Amino acid sequence: MEKREEAKEVVEEEEQVVNPWEVSAKDGGKIDYDKLIDKFGCQRLDESLIQRVQRLTNRPVHVFLRRRVFFAHRDFNDILDAYEKGQKFYLYTGRGPSSEALHLGHLIPFMFTKLLQDAFKVPLVIQLTDDEKYMWKNLSVEESQRLARENAKDIIACGFDVSKTFIFSDFDYVGGAFYKNMVKAAKCVTYNKVVGIFGFTGEDHIGKVSFPPVQAVPSFPSSFPHLFSSNDNIRCLIPCAIDQISHQPSIYVLDTGVLVPSIPDIKMGLKLALADSTREEVDSKRKGHRGLVYGRLEGQDT
Repeated sequence: MEKREEAKEVVEEEEQVVNPWEVSAKDGGKIDYDKLIDKFGCQRLDESLIQRVQRLTNRPVHVFLRRRVFFAHRDFNDILDAYEKGQKFYLYTGRGPSSEALHLGHLIPFMFTKLLQDAFKVPLVIQLTDDEKYMWKNLSVEESQRLARENAKDIIACGFDVSKTFIFSDFDYVGGAFYKNMVKAAKCVTYNKVVGIFGFTGEDHIGKVSFPPVQAVPSFPSSFPHLFSSNDNIRCLIPCAIDQISHQPSIYVLDTGVLVPSIPDIKMGLKLALADSTREEVDSKRKGHRGLVYGRLEGQDT
């Protein structure tokens, strides 16, 4: 019986591929988001949670929630529980600059992040992964940096609170405390584990294999000592596409001073434990990624 179930899961995985670099379905079919919710250990955004957001923010339900453009989450209730107790959080989202300008699909997470910042009045960090696009696309370092600057103009035009928003490019910012967290994260992940999560092959260069921690550690406040020097216990909420879930805090264990209440079985001395993005690794006690996810069109460039 177990073998039949395993064979069924393999077939289902072959029918659709969803990761940060590829979104496709067999024979050009549609992506089954219900299967993705199950695979990535998410929960659907139900009406009670949406009404709770409305009550806490004293604002009408945003169309992206009402129409279920954002449709799933991990541990969003924990963020709201803390917020009700007067504990702040910060937002983290980003953009991989591979084109001159952002189209509507690219703008969706920024438009919704703008709503969250206005409603909760919280800080925001925006990562421009110009290094990632250099490694994955046929771009020079200089061109990747130029596209990052062009994309930053579109992001700024969304109208974020300039007093609470920090936009950075990896080529310009990575180092210091940020790099220390990258190294700590990288040391916790074996080569076999990262291959299993992201599907890397023997033909991929080592830059790709080493990149995931770069996109994971902005979710740790200690990566930004100039922003959160006096509060490294602050939680992070990440609006992102579901194909990006495997990048956001997945399998890392870092001593960053952040406490994750959704992991009750871990000793207090272990400050942060984050669950894997695969179903086998994400059980009821180890769902560490707190974020909202939205749908992505098949074949959409990130």
